[in-house]
Amino acid sequence: MQIHLSLKSTNQKTGPIPVSTSPPQTCPSVCPFRNSGCYASSGPLAIHWSQVSKGSRGEPWQVFLGRIREFPESQLWRHNQAGDLPGNGNRIDANKLGELANANQGRRGFTYTHKPVIRTEGVPSEVVKSNRSAVKSALRQGFTINLSGNNLSHADRLAKTGLPVATVVPADTTTPTLKTPAGNLVVICPAQRMDDKTCASCGLCARSNRSFIVGFLPHGTGAKRVNSIACAAK
Repeated sequence: MQIHLSLKSTNQKTGPIPVSTSPPQTCPSVCPFRNSGCYASSGPLAIHWSQVSKGSRGEPWQVFLGRIREFPESQLWRHNQAGDLPGNGNRIDANKLGELANANQGRRGFTYTHKPVIRTEGVPSEVVKSNRSAVKSALRQGFTINLSGNNLSHADRLAKTGLPVATVVPADTTTPTLKTPAGNLVVICPAQRMDDKTCASCGLCARSNRSFIVGFLPHGTGAKRVNSIACAAK
């Protein structure tokens, strides 16, 4: 499996921090955006992602880890502008995730995952339990993994794990914060609300001990599809 690492993102909202890209086979089948709505499935990022998938871009896993270890102390970086945690499909490769968390120690790596960590239709319970254990272990080592919510109700279910959560919110959201059906606070991504904010200057998603969910407005060419899922259960 080839992983691509860019030392300086050119994405305007991400800002000039390192970002990685994992191949599409790491994406779980339970992600509702996998075939329609995924931001990485269109535009220049889709072309790049395809090259990573073919193995024409990127580097072997152990080489990638070595480059992470070379990051300066406290370096903020995003794992997976496209793709998901190591492991094909719905299952996390716990050994590889452990290696990644270890390489990240002393740095401020963060990412998002749709790999199932709560009871999910069609996913064996042992896979769910193994995934949740792997995520918790990585968090203890300082690597922040945000569970990806499909809508506010799904985010509530994910929040019961006590792990960091990020979720899509309806496109007509105009306030900087809102509440989920269960009363959890959602803070809308500052980089989406303010022109002078980027991931590089914000860092909310890298804070694993935060007391709120981070919300993202639908964006990209698949925004309409994403919004329909975000609005399915408010």
